[in-house]
Amino acid sequence: MEVMTQKDTNIIAAPPKKSLSPWALARKKFIKNKLAMISLVFLIIIAVISFLAPYITTADVTRINIGQMSLEPSGKHWLGTDKAGRDVFTRLLYGGRISLLVGMSCTLFVILLGTLIGSISGYFGGAVDSLLMRFTDFILNFPFLVFVIVLNAILFGKVNGLWVLIGTISILSWGGIARIVRSKILAEKENEYIVAAISIGCSPAKIIVKHLLPNILSTIIVQATITFATMIVAETGLSFLGFGVPQEIPSWGNMLNSANEPDVLQFKLWIWVPPALIITITILSINFIGEGLKDAFNPKSRR
Repeated sequence: MEVMTQKDTNIIAAPPKKSLSPWALARKKFIKNKLAMISLVFLIIIAVISFLAPYITTADVTRINIGQMSLEPSGKHWLGTDKAGRDVFTRLLYGGRISLLVGMSCTLFVILLGTLIGSISGYFGGAVDSLLMRFTDFILNFPFLVFVIVLNAILFGKVNGLWVLIGTISILSWGGIARIVRSKILAEKENEYIVAAISIGCSPAKIIVKHLLPNILSTIIVQATITFATMIVAETGLSFLGFGVPQEIPSWGNMLNSANEPDVLQFKLWIWVPPALIITITILSINFIGEGLKDAFNPKSRR
């Protein structure tokens, strides 16, 4: 008779390893991505110091001081002053509040609109899908810059220019998200659990919200990070051209706009280099975070 050893007993008695949930596995892979984590920490720091600007600096962000125009960096003005005598460091902090606010607000509206239209289009299909996708094509082909210029000209001085900009960018930017969500919904709704939910009488709204969207949430999150970077670039570009955030409101784009002179670009680097550098690093950080999330949610990733 074969005698069972203590080692064999331990092997048989050992409980099976508990498998991680997809979200826990994604979080673990994301944390191991050093570049993404460094970018996330940097972005959090930028956001915190920007929104705490009133407690960090007491300088007036809008006051024009002719006696301190274009001063070089010093102990009193860490990053110098601009052409109007305004402290560059202070404007950099307050500008971060506006640029990040525009980016986050536009991203929220774009994701909500794109997800709503893409979900309805993909789930119902047929005439509903055709109608919504043709409308999406119209939005995607709409002349973005022309619309922003015209809307600003019509509404200038009548409503808050900042929210006009946020609304305009959001209305013209959700098409890509809608198409991505629609394609994911079309693939997901063919699964057996969706057929079972339909057979027991679940309403379309319940199926979309409770069954379909949670299963494509990882895709939406990744797209949100990419959209966030795109929205900051859009605000910066429009403000630099003079069609974005109103000039009296400090933003990173407006800081570059005010430095758009040959003399400043060549000899007064402290006026435009800080906003240009912070914009570049912020966009890179968001993109690295997006790549980290994409890698974390990819089941084929070996990271």
